[in-house]
Amino acid sequence: MSNANKSDLIDEMLRTAKTIAVVGMSNKPWRASFNIGGYLAKHGYRVVAVNPTLSEIAVDGKVLTSYSTLEDAQVALAIEGVKIDLVDVFRAPEHVPAIVEDVIRLHIPYLWLQDEVIHDEAVEKAEAAGVKAIQNDCIFREHAARGW
Repeated sequence: MSNANKSDLIDEMLRTAKTIAVVGMSNKPWRASFNIGGYLAKHGYRVVAVNPTLSEIAVDGKVLTSYSTLEDAQVALAIEGVKIDLVDVFRAPEHVPAIVEDVIRLHIPYLWLQDEVIHDEAVEKAEAAGVKAIQNDCIFREHAARGW
């Protein structure tokens, strides 16, 4: 993907997505997933935590429910008529194929793999299924660079 096309895709993702599932979100303030999830919430996105080891995550005075799986999160949101628009992944690359399977099955349109999360085969599979994907990039850095 050319840099211009990548930039256009990032713009589309950041403007279109309203509900972002942060897979691997931590409750530890020193972890990137905690800070980036909080940043996204402060900037108007609905952040949904996905971490099977936690039931809640407190971020900036808000308590987020943490779901065990993307499917659990999607089912809970569906009660409110809301769908996950983008999955932001903070997991090691070996976990990406299973996450991509869920993204495809749940018809989630956007996939974002954070810095150093690289799995070309899984991204190709997602894209072949119509999922738009970015890998090895930081959603916080890209959003902040746009000054929104």
